[in-house]
Amino acid sequence: RKPNPVYVPPHTTESRSDYDDLDLYATSREQRFRMFASLEFEGQLYMTPYDFLHSVTNDEPKCNLYFFILILQEMNQILTETPPIWKGSSKLFRNLREKGVISYTEYLFLLCILTKPHAGFKIAFNMFDTDGNEIVDKKEFLVLQDIFRKKNEKREEKGDEEKRAMLLCFLKPLQVLKTDGENLVPRSYWDTLRRSTSQALFSDLAERADDITGLLSDTTLLVHFFGKKGKAELNFEDFYRFMDNLQTEVLEIEFLSYSNGMNTISEEDFAHILLRYTNVENMSSYLENVRHRIAEEKGITFDEFRSFFQFLNNLEDFAIAMQMYNFANRSIGQDEFKRAVYVATGLKLSPHLVNTVFKIFDVDRDDQLSYKEFIGIMKDRLHRGFRVGILISYLFIFIVQSTKN
Repeated sequence: RKPNPVYVPPHTTESRSDYDDLDLYATSREQRFRMFASLEFEGQLYMTPYDFLHSVTNDEPKCNLYFFILILQEMNQILTETPPIWKGSSKLFRNLREKGVISYTEYLFLLCILTKPHAGFKIAFNMFDTDGNEIVDKKEFLVLQDIFRKKNEKREEKGDEEKRAMLLCFLKPLQVLKTDGENLVPRSYWDTLRRSTSQALFSDLAERADDITGLLSDTTLLVHFFGKKGKAELNFEDFYRFMDNLQTEVLEIEFLSYSNGMNTISEEDFAHILLRYTNVENMSSYLENVRHRIAEEKGITFDEFRSFFQFLNNLEDFAIAMQMYNFANRSIGQDEFKRAVYVATGLKLSPHLVNTVFKIFDVDRDDQLSYKEFIGIMKDRLHRGFRVGILISYLFIFIVQSTKN
């Protein structure tokens, strides 16, 4: 005899208009999260994996006037079906689709991953690895997430914009100067952040990690990293693979949306993808450059496409090389461009890819590329329209305030 099926009530919904008033106080990231989030559980909004992918590859969400309210049984079922970290792939989010929940702080974390160079993966891991044992457990992960959550819960007060603007300089690959007696000792920003985080911040917060764990609901990401019981640990190899897979997955989606099943996309489509989320005033003029200046269409392969966006994630390092040419009042040719990319990032871009980039951005058609013609536009594209590194800025503010206390 078959057991009676467990009764699951039909989905209840809540109107999005109920959250409209909150947008008056929300940051641009919070507003975008609410635009694309489709689930609510115990009063908190969540994205599905499909929502997240949609939010980073589309300008606007599908027309959806309601949030679906999950009951505990539905949430538990979603978490039960979450695959472990060793089953991760570059199709993880696409395979999960609506069968997953992503919190707002995880949304910020995932956005940060998309723009982080591979060389920065270890730094990101070390920020979570508070005891320096090369392993991240669930408590360590939640402690840092709790910081993100609390800083984003604070509404913008008088002077906050000035603080953010001052902190922007720390996000550039310059140097943080630390006074040591009469000498100034240069230290990189990331090194300062990591050391301050490990030594000054987490030693106190780790003492109340049990309280944090009890306050937050499990999510797909937490179960994926730390297992259904939360006892698994995350090593750097798995963390690196997850970050690399996510970057690849988003790029595959963008590439496939234009390739129509082919192995390449057109140079014009490549230009269109690059110029999304930028502040260029006349996109059509850039597209015209491609149409009229590339005599024979060869297409851009996915490997070329991926290598270019890996380069963009190293844009700050490359910008230093570009600035050297700029200070000398020199533009940069294709050979110099390829060499600067390789020196700054270790990546070798194909001659056809570099030629296509020049045809797109060489506005005055002198076969040279200036800092203004390329770097400023690409910074917008790298951060998908969000120029301010709010996540890291909030963390830095917290560290400064904690050390003062």
